[in-house]
Amino acid sequence: MSEMTGTIQEEVSEAKPWLLHVDDSSTTQGSGAGIVLTTPQGDDMEFAVKFELKASNNEAEYEALVLGMRMAQDVGASHLLAYSDS
Repeated sequence: MSEMTGTIQEEVSEAKPWLLHVDDSSTTQGSGAGIVLTTPQGDDMEFAVKFELKASNNEAEYEALVLGMRMAQDVGASHLLAYSDS
């Protein structure tokens, strides 16, 4: 009988994650955000979004975070690290 050494766990922990960076903007004219989704290979996908709602800086950033996570899911990201300054 052979002994298993936890190779599945090691493979999961060694997998490089996708990275999500969000930054918001909120003015009297409206709110928006910048979203950068980085693949495990280091390729960046950059997005700028304008929200059709008036939002505080924190609300705009949370909306961008949710949108970024949905984008990551849509492209098949299974391991995601998200960064925000809020």
